[in-house]
Amino acid sequence: MAADLRLCVLAGRAFRPLLPRTWNADRTRPGIAKEKPMGSLGTVVATFLASAVEVVEVITILLALGITRGWRSTLAGAAAALVILAVLTAILGTALQRWINLSALQVFVGALLLVFGLQWLRKAILRASGLKALHDEDALFAAEVTTAQGVPLVAGESIDWFAATVAFKGMLLEGLEVIFIVMTAGVASGHLGQAAMAALAAAVIVGASGVVLRRPLSRVPENTLKFGVGLLLTTFGTFWAGEGLGIHWFGGDLALLWLLAVYAALGLVAVRQLTRQQSLVTAQEAA
Repeated sequence: MAADLRLCVLAGRAFRPLLPRTWNADRTRPGIAKEKPMGSLGTVVATFLASAVEVVEVITILLALGITRGWRSTLAGAAAALVILAVLTAILGTALQRWINLSALQVFVGALLLVFGLQWLRKAILRASGLKALHDEDALFAAEVTTAQGVPLVAGESIDWFAATVAFKGMLLEGLEVIFIVMTAGVASGHLGQAAMAALAAAVIVGASGVVLRRPLSRVPENTLKFGVGLLLTTFGTFWAGEGLGIHWFGGDLALLWLLAVYAALGLVAVRQLTRQQSLVTAQEAA
């Protein structure tokens, strides 16, 4: 019995750094970052813009399915995906806030945001420089309509499984990216509620615009938005990962501004250099 008790004590000490400490006098959880005005604004802007970009793509798919296959099955598939996304949000949000301390959370979240943000930046830079085709919502809409029209309707079934499945898949895949951004940015900055509301506002605004116009939102500057969101995610990822590793940033929270400026300058320089190289290659091929 004594040996078992000593083993339990040693195990508890080993896992203690991963568990949340007790609450302090002002009831602030140690596993959540202190709320900061600049962090709140940046989190809201990043989650709103990122969610808007993803919702634009979802609306294109849902419009194509709803117009060609009917809205009942399309909305049923989308609603099923939303239920799963809501459950995942609740589970992940609770787990991140309760079981990971602040330093580990910031390093983990910062690394993920860096990967995600740099990926968005890479795609935006390649598209802006002409090395990658711009995302064409009209072409995507036409392709979705053609595919939907090519699948025959099954008589006698109360639900169109093709429309429901495609809508479910599109909503789930794009929604997972939104959840990732909301969870990581919201929990690490201590503004999970604001991040969730920003994502919801983006979904409502973009969704309502698509319903009213009944056409793809092709005029939305998607690549510019992706470039901006990539900059924000990369900036916050760098800042939070550094804080988690014990780095004291020059200027404190103001480091977010100069980090953003540095990444923006590097991104614009990359676009300019790649555009120039592309022009030289085109000129040489023409000659």
